[in-house]
Amino acid sequence: MNSGLSDLVRNGLDLSIRDDKLREECGVFGIFFSDPKKDAAPLVYYGLFSLQHRGQESAGIAAAHENTIECRKGMGLVGEVFTHETISSLKGPAAIGHVRYSTSGGSCLENAQPFVSHFKLGSIAVAHNGTLTNADVVRELLEDAGVGFTSSSDSEVIINLIAKNYKKGLEKALTDTIKFIKGSYALTVLTKDAMVGARDPNGIRPLCLGKLGSGDSGTGWILASESCAIDAVGGKFIRDIEPGEVVVITKDDLLSFTFSEKTRRAICSFEYVYFARPDSLMDSVDVYGARIRAGEILGRESTVSADLVVGVPDSGIPAAIGYGRATGTPYGLGIVKSKYVGRTFISPDQDMREKAVSVKHNVIGSEVRGKRVVIIDDSIVRGTTSRRLVSILKAAGAKEVHMRICSPPVRFPCYFGIDTPHRKDLISNMNSVNELCASLGADSLAFISVEGLLESIDPQSMRGENSGYCLGCFTGEYPIPVAGEGQ
Repeated sequence: MNSGLSDLVRNGLDLSIRDDKLREECGVFGIFFSDPKKDAAPLVYYGLFSLQHRGQESAGIAAAHENTIECRKGMGLVGEVFTHETISSLKGPAAIGHVRYSTSGGSCLENAQPFVSHFKLGSIAVAHNGTLTNADVVRELLEDAGVGFTSSSDSEVIINLIAKNYKKGLEKALTDTIKFIKGSYALTVLTKDAMVGARDPNGIRPLCLGKLGSGDSGTGWILASESCAIDAVGGKFIRDIEPGEVVVITKDDLLSFTFSEKTRRAICSFEYVYFARPDSLMDSVDVYGARIRAGEILGRESTVSADLVVGVPDSGIPAAIGYGRATGTPYGLGIVKSKYVGRTFISPDQDMREKAVSVKHNVIGSEVRGKRVVIIDDSIVRGTTSRRLVSILKAAGAKEVHMRICSPPVRFPCYFGIDTPHRKDLISNMNSVNELCASLGADSLAFISVEGLLESIDPQSMRGENSGYCLGCFTGEYPIPVAGEGQ
């Protein structure tokens, strides 16, 4: 082990590899049983496992039992935070859970979710996926009113707003809170006798509804960031929560209402490129099918003579299959990813990050040797991974390496729940495609067009500003005004 990595070990830092991908902030999951004798926490635990790809820094579960809410949370993966004993201690027929990757607030236990508030009128827990663009303003107003904060997370702003307005009743407290906050959010809210799901008016962050059990009423309801989590606990996917919709689940009923005027739908397009699991159905779009279509469109837009097409695991593989189908290029494995390396890495400098990439990916030399290879990846952010992949492919004997990327160039930051480098660190913002190609050492480089990306997600979708998808990180045009942008 070299001295840099040894220092990381001695300092107790996370040694999983952080490559240069964009990062989803978190995932939420909740279950509400109508039978008060059931315990929801064990199933929430399994639901969070299936959402682990959305956040690996911390995990937590809050369960409602009788007149209180108990919460267990910690830093690390779901399987590291929870034991059989901790799950068994969380009693009650309703529970919500959260896995986190930080964008708002630092990586520390104080910012782990769910947040729980105990006050005179009861207890409430909140798990939040997204980022509030007016969190600082709202936090200052609440602090001026005497409200204290224990974290730097904008999610605590939400729970304090709800608690402040709770004397008006749950529904009014929710609507008042949601009308006050701006930005992106998928919320699960838990009280002693209800579970609530809410989605921002633009639908930027995903949230869906599922059912447990058989019969018209079922035995329980599920809220989840992705449908794959509903499948994981044996539930049935019912539908997506609509942008601007609130659902209130009690033991007797499920109520739904819209809290905002009709707003432009702007679902995060990167969910389909990279964030979501391929076995998820998201806003009526099959994620795996969208990635296959992206590869087919790449083949149509930027074909090149080659002997082999390979995908960068995992999200690049469906696109590579699609590219091969469209161009007639044979598909091969080519690149292997270590399944034991996570998606977060604390590295002290760019040089260490460059060296660490090789831990995550390796090449099957016999597959690529002497061949013209097309390599398909989901995105280029800093260029670290792409540069290393080109290098190890050529070192393994590839005659040519042609990079094809199934998202447009990432040139702008995201303000709605994705961890994006500063604009100056986005390599596509600083370089033309030709300059970037030379920097990576590739024989050619091409990105899918914005129009091609939209077609891959939804072949019937409208184009341009009314497409229904947020393209801010590609175009710099955001669905919500952002301070400092466009000035």
